[in-house]
Amino acid sequence: MGVLNVTPDSFSDGGRFVHLDAAVAHAQQMVDEGVDIIDVGGESTRPGASRIDVAVEMERVLPVLRALQGVRVPVSVDTSQPALMRAALDLGAAIINDVRSFGADQALDAVRDADCGLVLMHMQGAPGTMQLRPVYDDVVDEVGDWLARRRDALCAVGVARERIAIDPGFGFGKTHGHNWQLLAGLKRLSTLGQPLLVGVSRKSTLGAITGRPVTQRLGASLAAALIAVQNGARIVRVHDVAATRDAIAVWEAVQGEWPPTPPMEETS
Repeated sequence: MGVLNVTPDSFSDGGRFVHLDAAVAHAQQMVDEGVDIIDVGGESTRPGASRIDVAVEMERVLPVLRALQGVRVPVSVDTSQPALMRAALDLGAAIINDVRSFGADQALDAVRDADCGLVLMHMQGAPGTMQLRPVYDDVVDEVGDWLARRRDALCAVGVARERIAIDPGFGFGKTHGHNWQLLAGLKRLSTLGQPLLVGVSRKSTLGAITGRPVTQRLGASLAAALIAVQNGARIVRVHDVAATRDAIAVWEAVQGEWPPTPPMEETS
């Protein structure tokens, strides 16, 4: 899943793709690099971020969705706003990825009767305050229990379980230590039986380990993506599509998942 932030203030690439031409060009680049899903977001949910008006979010996202109609990969929309969910589905969005897990008023009504995929993400608190003092006794168990309850709540009102993927929410109300415990414990979350989505790309917890700024976290992001895949992640949400695909391709080859007749090796 390739990240397409059409925001001025996202932690990694805020402002780079706010103009429609730049956003569409980046989406096409990700397609060329082998992305499987494009995830379009119009609201930054970085630590300390404030909510924006739904009209602003729609003005950012909807022109991009119109421009991407006909793109050959599914488009996901990263939003918690029911009005945007409905409009995005009308424009052909295949997935709604909600960091608030459809907890807003009318959010569930907006998607319940559609046939789109749904991503439930765990977040302790809200973006504006979530990193102040997050506390868990056992972060893996607590996150897993919360996601299971939220999944069951959606299923109880008629959402097919097959539509739901889960995201433990790295960096969303978690310390660096919590994030590493979650990454190490992903296999426990995969026992919930839902496709597991992991988004660690370029996040500050990688900077805490490496000491590198956000623009220099490619190596750490690739390592985290590979650990996630090894531990059961079905989807990795990333900024660097080509490099991540290459890293996973090498891992798959070692696992014996390489095509039976590989390309001829170069001789010069």
